[in-house]
Amino acid sequence: MASGWAGDGAVQDQIDATIDDALERARRNLPQGESRHECAECGELIPEARRQALPGVQLCINCQAERDADAAHSSYNRRGSKDSQLR
Repeated sequence: MASGWAGDGAVQDQIDATIDDALERARRNLPQGESRHECAECGELIPEARRQALPGVQLCINCQAERDADAAHSSYNRRGSKDSQLR
């Protein structure tokens, strides 16, 4: 059922576009190239299994977890909230 001027699949289209944008951004941010043997931030050795699993890895697991936690708090919805679309 359509509401207002939006088409029947408008909400799902917006959800799909948001997911596609997030996937594209994540793929662009994947490391590439040769993996480091030591963490770029703390200098700890990076386990061989991690280096093989992630080409171009630069950080140990602990430093990567800290960076990921910091990044999770800085995300935002670039398409705007539902309330901003209704104004």
